[in-house]
Amino acid sequence: MSDAFANRVALVTGGSRGIGRATALRLARDGADVAISYASRSADAEQVVTEIRALGRRAICVPCNVARPDEVDRLVAQTRSALGPIDLLAHCGAISNLCDHSALSYRLWLETIDVNLNGTYLVVFAVKDEMIARRFGRIVLVSSVAALRPRKMQIHYAASKAGVIALARCCGEAFAPHGVRINCVAPGLIETEMARVLPDEARTRLVAETPIGRIGQPEEMASVIRFLLSEESSFMTGETLCASGGRITLP
Repeated sequence: MSDAFANRVALVTGGSRGIGRATALRLARDGADVAISYASRSADAEQVVTEIRALGRRAICVPCNVARPDEVDRLVAQTRSALGPIDLLAHCGAISNLCDHSALSYRLWLETIDVNLNGTYLVVFAVKDEMIARRFGRIVLVSSVAALRPRKMQIHYAASKAGVIALARCCGEAFAPHGVRINCVAPGLIETEMARVLPDEARTRLVAETPIGRIGQPEEMASVIRFLLSEESSFMTGETLCASGGRITLP
């Protein structure tokens, strides 16, 4: 444990499981009070809150569909009311599935873009004005390596996550003069429920193609997010870090 985020308030979307859960716990261990949002798993979210409070930090959980402006506004308002102004945002909430182009409907396309890209816009723009007014804010968005290479079964998902990278890049330039940094993480294959949409043979193939030779863990992504939220990355904004065990590299 450290005090890197002492007296800071963090908001972690998608914080009930996977990368979001690991990130919420990591920030709490480093001194932050943490609010998490969740889509439907209230019991899992409450468990994360219990674990954060056991670390001596304040914590709340709030249900939120990030594609709905009213719910995002409520999430931010409840976080401010319970914990104070938001200093740190880790936006981890997203949806994913596989779909061949022949079956990719406009409804599925819209749903994916709405949650993964429009939802990212809504959360970022719900917190950025207060951060700018206070001249302090640190934001990390979670994209995917699917945004960086062709994915014939994830046309909708890859497009949405590529938009997240562009959003971080553009907001990085826009927010920097006002004391706010925003960066992005593009995880590779990570041991989460989202990765389990892949067939076993696909997972085996991807691990074989990974130089490090294994699947990544949520805690490893939380460490990257923690770095980008901390002052250890003070000369970085608008960047995307690819964390894929060497399977995909930038540029």
